Amino acid sequence: MTLRTLEVTLKMARIINQDELTHILNALNSHPQSSIDELIMAMPIQINKRTLQRRLVLLESQNRIEALGNGPSRQYLAKLPTEELDLNAKDKSNSENLENDEGLINLSPESQKLCQYIHQPLIQRKPVSYQRKFLDSYQPNQSFYLPQKMRDHLFELGKTQDIQTEAGTYVRRIHERLLIDLSWNSSRLEGNTYSLLETQELLNLDYITPGKNAQETQMLLNHKHAIEFLILHASQIGFNRHTILNLHALLSDNLLGDPQASGSLRVAPVGIGKTVYHPLEIPALINEIFNQILETAAAIKDPFEQSFFSMVHLPYLQPFLDVNKRVSRLAANISLIQNNLCPLSFIDVPKQSYIDGIISVYELNRIEPLREVYGWAYQQSSARYSAIRQSIGEPDLFRLQHRELISMTLRFIIQQCLNKTLALKHIKTQSTQMDLSKRSRFIEVLEDELMSLHEGNIARYQITFPEYQQWKKGWRS
Repeated sequence: MTLRTLEVTLKMARIINQDELTHILNALNSHPQSSIDELIMAMPIQINKRTLQRRLVLLESQNRIEALGNGPSRQYLAKLPTEELDLNAKDKSNSENLENDEGLINLSPESQKLCQYIHQPLIQRKPVSYQRKFLDSYQPNQSFYLPQKMRDHLFELGKTQDIQTEAGTYVRRIHERLLIDLSWNSSRLEGNTYSLLETQELLNLDYITPGKNAQETQMLLNHKHAIEFLILHASQIGFNRHTILNLHALLSDNLLGDPQASGSLRVAPVGIGKTVYHPLEIPALINEIFNQILETAAAIKDPFEQSFFSMVHLPYLQPFLDVNKRVSRLAANISLIQNNLCPLSFIDVPKQSYIDGIISVYELNRIEPLREVYGWAYQQSSARYSAIRQSIGEPDLFRLQHRELISMTLRFIIQQCLNKTLALKHIKTQSTQMDLSKRSRFIEVLEDELMSLHEGNIARYQITFPEYQQWKKGWRS
């Protein structure tokens, strides 16, 4: 910059209304990588194009924004406040790893800068506490963490033929695959060492791999039970205390030192490793903000925005003594399940990319890295379940409508070790609960299910492997 240019810039800075610059920066934070025309639409005040161009030149000279591209396609991006973050004070080896490690998701330049900051040693990062204004500034259906283009794209990826049907219809069709995928991937992000095959053996056959510790086994089983809760109660779940507290109770079962802490908001301080973020410690305030998060989430109409909002704010508050991130990952599926969209199972998500996104929220209140991880993860998940959906064909509507009675009847037969004669008698007795016209169909379906039952599909009826083995011994007696 020449001396003359610097003098002009300083003169402009003295006479410009600083509120205009603040509005521009706020608009860029809400609408990253915007063109001038997009910025004009996003601004809460009226400003003509020529004036906006001059303000952008000033902000760029102050190193507060970054310009990308040239001509009509030129876009602008807000930078982090230099008074809060020293992005130049970065570890070179960390920077290289971020760019070259094939195990990480390829992030945008701005997200890479955020990650470079949080990769610095803890002593070089500014300690921060919970910032309530981060939540207060969010206005449902007016503020958006996910841009419109991204929401439209995710909807196209995740839409199914069941969108107009009862909540949970789609996920029940793929629930066996989802139980394995989401249980394993969510646990893997917590450091669980079970392999995918070992997880499948545990959840389907009740087989515990030798050498695995009890905590890892319990974590996976808890995920299974929590996912089943979401599937079985798809029409009743939501962003309310009952759903989220029970999700926590199921996910934390037998994992916390204090059994009363399962399904309860914490009343004690918590610390988080590898970050300078210190969560709230006042129980009454935690309860108040927890309710505010749920009320805000419940008011969001777009299912993907609602899903991502919960992934941001539940772990940021840390409302529970532990297991907060696991709760947020399953809660992110609530709106997807209810709207019969493909679920999010975090398939192949690199642990470090996910942690970087979470810590960027903790320390900087910046959602960009986590947003990119979310979009990438949903693309992986929707591709997986789209392929599964095409391979399984159309469901049997009768089985879908009467799934609870079918499951209950099968479970009773197995758990009571009924032989073939007694089982058929019990099925006929159960069929009397239905209209006369449906009884023969019910008997046919139950006989078919019994003959198709094997050790690899008993989990869908909540039958354990020992129960199945015991029943099988006396089946033909």
